[in-house]
Amino acid sequence: MNTMPRGAYSSNQASRQEKTPSGWRQYAQNKYTPEQERVFGNAEGLIDPNSFTSRLAQGDQSAFAEMEEPALRQFNDISGGIASKFSGMGMGGRNSSGFQNTMTSAGQDFASQLQSKRLELRNQAIKDMMGMSKQFLDFEPQETGLVKKREKKPKWWQSAALQAAEGAGKGAAMMAGGL
Repeated sequence: MNTMPRGAYSSNQASRQEKTPSGWRQYAQNKYTPEQERVFGNAEGLIDPNSFTSRLAQGDQSAFAEMEEPALRQFNDISGGIASKFSGMGMGGRNSSGFQNTMTSAGQDFASQLQSKRLELRNQAIKDMMGMSKQFLDFEPQETGLVKKREKKPKWWQSAALQAAEGAGKGAAMMAGGL
């Protein structure tokens, strides 16, 4: 993906830039060190559509499955423990309504907590993506503007020649007026 920070322009866009007014010159000054720009450039991967945060924000089931796998294993261990308890009670404990109710309740609690976590993670991912996108779009590596051109001071010999010419002109005028 070839994106440029806001405020930057490529050479083919340069011709579309506004003309610089007479008596002014354009300037561009880097705001960041090359290291800072590299760090920021690497951050672009965080807002890539294939990034983990982006996948969470989009509700990608495979992204959630990666995170939920340990919880599912833990739930299976817990439900195995519940089954062992009821098996130890004898008299068909695992076939009893108490066992069925306990397992149903545990499954519903687990599903409810999982759904709540998913929504929480998705909302946070959306907020994170918006914040990172704003940072990326606000990134302006250069400060640009206009400054007034300095008036060129005449070199010493130009000043001397100008003064000599003015003096000669005044002298000629006086002589012409004195005749």
